[in-house]
Amino acid sequence: MSRPLAEIIRKNWRQLAGLARVAWDELTLDELIRTQGDAQQLTDLVQRRYDMPREDAQKQVMSFFERHRTA
Repeated sequence: MSRPLAEIIRKNWRQLAGLARVAWDELTLDELIRTQGDAQQLTDLVQRRYDMPREDAQKQVMSFFERHRTA
């Protein structure tokens, strides 16, 4: 993930966490907030909770971040 996108996501993560909760309804809002918008942490969480290959979880996270980037 590009550095500017990572910074944007982290800066706006409290608001984006609610949208992430809709995307991954098996995750709690508290779990999402605790990731602080960190792609690695979120990927790990999605991978574990949805029992999917890491690459698939990473693609979902990156796709979510790209769709919800805010400038």
